[in-house]
Order: sequence, then C-alpha cells, then structure tokens
Amino acid sequence: MIYLIVIFIYLFILAGIGIYKSRQVKTQQDFAIAGRTLSPWIMVLTMLAVWIGTGSIVGNAEEAYRTGAAALIIPFGTFTGMILLSFIATKARNIEASSVPEIIGSRFGPVARFLAVIALIMAYMVIVSYQFNAGGAVIEVISGYTVNKGTATIIAASFIVVYTMLAGLKSLASMDIVTGTIITVSLLIAFPVLLIKAGGFTGMRAAYEAMENRTSHMQFWGVYSPVQIINYLLPTFLLVMGDANQYQRIFASRNARGAKQAVIALVFAALIIELLIIGSAWIAGSMTPDPANGKYILIYAAHHHMPFALGLLFMITVVGIIVSTADSFLLVPATTFINDVYSAYINPKASQKKVVFISRILVLGFGVIAYLVTHAFAETTGFFKKALYAYTIYGSAITPVLVAALFWKKATKTGAICSIATGTVTTLLWGEVIKDRLPSQVAQLDAVLPAITLSVICLVVVSLFTQRRQPTGGD
Repeated sequence: MIYLIVIFIYLFILAGIGIYKSRQVKTQQDFAIAGRTLSPWIMVLTMLAVWIGTGSIVGNAEEAYRTGAAALIIPFGTFTGMILLSFIATKARNIEASSVPEIIGSRFGPVARFLAVIALIMAYMVIVSYQFNAGGAVIEVISGYTVNKGTATIIAASFIVVYTMLAGLKSLASMDIVTGTIITVSLLIAFPVLLIKAGGFTGMRAAYEAMENRTSHMQFWGVYSPVQIINYLLPTFLLVMGDANQYQRIFASRNARGAKQAVIALVFAALIIELLIIGSAWIAGSMTPDPANGKYILIYAAHHHMPFALGLLFMITVVGIIVSTADSFLLVPATTFINDVYSAYINPKASQKKVVFISRILVLGFGVIAYLVTHAFAETTGFFKKALYAYTIYGSAITPVLVAALFWKKATKTGAICSIATGTVTTLLWGEVIKDRLPSQVAQLDAVLPAITLSVICLVVVSLFTQRRQPTGGD
C-alpha cells in the first residue's frame, strides 16, 4: 500500500506543476514547443525522458526476460539513429517549424503534409495505447491486484490525458527534468544491487542453467537470427531519425547550436540507460523463474528483488517514464493536427486563445481513441511487439520523406506522396494479407524491411521519373 500512496503523491505533485505551468500558456507556440525556450541541458533530460518510455522499461525488459543477454543488442538501433539525428538537428532547428508534417508540407505540398499527419496519428495512437496499458499494469501490481486491469487502465489513461491538457510541452519539459534525473539515478543504483543479489554472473549462469528452456540466456551471440536482428533494430532506428517528439524538442530549443549539443549528449545517455534497463531485466530474470512475472519484470523486481527504498524510487521511475512518454506521444498528434490541418486550412485566422482551447480538446479526443486502441490488440501481444509495429508505421511512412525534405533536392511531391502511402499501406497489410502468401523465408520478416524498402524505392524512382527536365545549353 505504501507504494500506491507514494506514487499518488508523486502524481499529485506532477498535477500541481501542470496547473502552475498552465497559467504561462498564452499561445499555441507555448503549448506545442514551450515558446522555443529550452536550454541544451533541459533538452537532454526531456528528450531522454520521452525516448525511454514503456517500449524500453516494459517492452525491452520483457524481451530481455524472454531471451537474456542477446537483448543487449536492441539499443544499437537507437544508438545509430541518434547519431544520424545529431547531424539533422541543426538543419531542422533552422527551419523554424513547429511539426514534422510542416517540414514535409513546406517542401512537398499539402497532400504529402496531410498524409504525414495521418501516418503520425496512427502510429502515435498505438504508442499511447500501450502507455495506458503499462500505467494500468503498475497500478494493478502495486495495489496487490485489488484494482482490476480494466479499472487500472482507465485511471492511468485519465490522469495522462488531463495532465497533457493542462500545459502542453511547458509542463512536460518541467516534469522531464525530474523524470530524466530519477531515471538515471535509479538505474545506476539498481543494476549493481540486482547483480550482487543474483550472485554475480556466476550466480546468474547457475540459475539460468537450472531453468528449463533458458540455458541460452547467458549468450549474447547466436540467439537471434539475422532476420530477427533486422526486425528488432530497424524499426527503432527509423523512428528515432524521424520521431516527431524529438523534433518537437529540437524546435523548442533556443537555437540550432543548443539543439545539436543536446542530441549529441542524448546519443550516449540513451544508450547507457537502455543498456541498464535491459541488463537489469536480464539479471532480475535469473531470480524470477515464473514466466507469469516476466511481462512486467522490472516492476516485479522493484517489489521483490530491491531494497524497499530503492524499489520505491524505481517504481516512481517507472511511473514517471510512462506518464512522460504517454503525455508526449499524446501531445504531438494534437498539436500536429492543429498546426498542419486546423490552422493551415480550416481556420487560419483563429485567435491564439481558441487554438489553445481546441488543442486541449484534441488531446482529450485522441486520448479516447488511444484508449479504444488498447482493445484492438490480442491479449497475447506483448509491449515489445506493439512498440515495433508502431515504430514501423511511422518510420517507413515519414522518416524517408522527412530526410528527403531536408537533404535531397531532387525529391518531388509525387515521389513523397507515393512514399508515405506505400510505407503506411505495406505496414498495415503485411501481417494480415501479404505475409502468409509469401515463401517461408520471406514470411519470417516483420513489416519493417519490406515497408521501408518499398517506401524508399517509391520515393527515389517516382521522384526521378517526375522531375522536370532541365533545359540543356543547346536548347
């Protein structure tokens, strides 16, 4: 019960921050990009807090419980993507945009912009939905299962939606300073504590060898096939290069130099934190033989394998991560729709007060949609698989076109439209329609490689085919 009380106190403090910051929101720019006031240090913490979300603390941890040391390869999709993002950050910030679809629309026109909005909303609704599920799981576990899963999910979703409505990115950035710090501190302490309790690597090896079907959990190489490595690393790589959340924070930076400094620091911070999450789950798994506890292994470990004070801090970390990530992925679709649809085409002359009000209503609406999406996946679909699916929709539809908008002058409107549509449709149809009709070797692939391949081919081929011929000197 003490866990539940402390977490509710923490959430009450966050609500207070949101209410206080809501007084400072006067314009849509304040709500969406914090008035472009974020310093590099705040940017690092807020970008870290939004990236290290349920996909990491629950999804990657769940995969580490399932496969062991091999899961330590998963963060390298993030690592390589963020290295490339660091080169993109300066150019993106200099554009003075407020959203990713705005960048795409400024280069490729309103149709590409609208399709980018649709793809973004689809992907982010899936991501927000499993944040709701994860928040509900925390409440369910720490209540000793006295609160059932459905009620717990509604409680988590309600808090997340209301908090996001209050002050937008201004409140999120303030909260992320606390969350980012707590994430780092708690994981740096938890990893060695768990390792000592497990008896070191020797104790882990002995424990895993005594468990049925888990003797390979101490192996790093040879557990994943090349196809699995592609399926697991490529979606994350593509998402981080084009993630609207990261670009929203880049747009919120005081200047381009600060944006680049923050992303460079984030490259290493995110890699360390993700490795600590997976490593902690791997260690905790050696002390947790019952697979029923593996889905939420780090939540279980905080309850059963950590000293009380550390377990409490770690549980607050998990809650902070879920709330921060869910709020960010809920805020972006709302502000994107306002910026790229409502203000651009429906009511360009709307007052700032009205725009902020509608932004908050959209947060509520998208929150309801995300809650409905929580019922769309089968009970057996884990957080890890849900995350990869959402990342694939976004990464294959938006990332190629966004990179082309910034760096490839020969890309055309038609090429961009075909790329977004192809990436989205291929992802949606791969598992349900296409995959089962293909040879078994190809059917092992998840949607990500086919979707990104077809998306890039469409972008390049159609762009080259539809370019206006340049007159030669003799014409």
